Amino acid sequence: MNQNQTTKPLIIIVALFFIFGFVTWANGTLIPFFKLSFGLSNTQAFFVTFASYIAYFFLALPSSWILKQLGFKNGIIVGLFILGLGSLVFIPAAQSKSFPLFLAGIFIQGAALALLQTAANPYLSIIGPIESAAKRISIAGIFNKFAGMIVPVIMGSLFLKNAAEIEQKIATATGIEKETILNDVLSRVNTPYIVLAIIFSVFAIIIKYTDLPEVEVEEDVVDENSGEAIKHTSIFQFPHLFLGAFCIFVYVAAEVMAGDIISVYGKALGIAPDTAKYLTSVTLFSMLIGYVIGIFTIPKYMSQQKALRICAILGIVFCTLAFLTVSSQYSVLFIALLGLSNSLMWPAIFPLGINHLGKFTKTGSAIMIMGIAGGAIWPLLYGYLSDLPEQGGLGIPFHTAFYIAILPCYLFILYFAIKGHKVGIQHKF
Repeated sequence: MNQNQTTKPLIIIVALFFIFGFVTWANGTLIPFFKLSFGLSNTQAFFVTFASYIAYFFLALPSSWILKQLGFKNGIIVGLFILGLGSLVFIPAAQSKSFPLFLAGIFIQGAALALLQTAANPYLSIIGPIESAAKRISIAGIFNKFAGMIVPVIMGSLFLKNAAEIEQKIATATGIEKETILNDVLSRVNTPYIVLAIIFSVFAIIIKYTDLPEVEVEEDVVDENSGEAIKHTSIFQFPHLFLGAFCIFVYVAAEVMAGDIISVYGKALGIAPDTAKYLTSVTLFSMLIGYVIGIFTIPKYMSQQKALRICAILGIVFCTLAFLTVSSQYSVLFIALLGLSNSLMWPAIFPLGINHLGKFTKTGSAIMIMGIAGGAIWPLLYGYLSDLPEQGGLGIPFHTAFYIAILPCYLFILYFAIKGHKVGIQHKF
């Protein structure tokens, strides 16, 4: 593709990344909202992220098959309509005051995002040189994280208005009075999610009538030393792909810990709920800074691999400083700075994982997307470690539980950046 052919697809995919960010980071607001509405423990509340991210594990490979049958463009259209359907499920969930039905809606949204992400990420990687894929993903990432930054402001203002006061009322109210309060609180989701469903559907129709070309990948990998094709018959002949998928797993785990859980972390330090609800925006602002740095430095001044090494080291440093400064509110600042360390990880990990897959690119992309399930598992792990024994947890101090959960993530990412992305590569890389 030349530059003119690349611009239009890039604009469409960037808009999709904005939608990904808005829907995904809305979960950061829904966690304290459902804790407020249903009186949930940490572990129970983190089923919000579990329902969203576990969908990627189950739906990524079927999404690859759908894309093979429908193509990138039609797959994106279908994904947007499913996303709208998941948003509409929130309406009966609010009316019936059913937390499981809310989780069902979130799972449907996650299924739609699995399809959309399986299409969008490889599209960004292969519409231009693979060496600059991280730059294109960083551009999309800016819009993704900008959406995440405005979500707490918009959704937090709608869902968590007067949260401390309502929490006290729910705790003391009984019978009809309590039912009335819950109805009023849960009804706050109706208008926002109806609007979102309409927006997703309209965007799907716009894409339907937009020229979004298919991008064909090479049938086989070419050895850059000999110039001969390397015949591959199985996806399992690419070990760097599976290491990349697990790297996505731990990266998303770390991103969710720093983004969605920071409000819970801040409340544990004594920060007021009405203030804590904005902490996710601080983390995402840090990520935004990192994306801007990536746009101007990759690949001109540093490779994707070097950027990933630097980010992994920063992650280790920041989470250690957060652990050591827990006696002050500087600890929350270091958690927010994890956004900076996380910023260039996805843009670097994804293209490194699917590099040189040839005809296996769509399947490999789906396997990489399955790694997003890390965002489902790790919050539950943190909840289990930090909840009191009577709530089904181990009762480990919240900052210690956070450190135990997040540090191994950055250690594996550092391994992938140094060595893991080259495992099994038979050609110059």
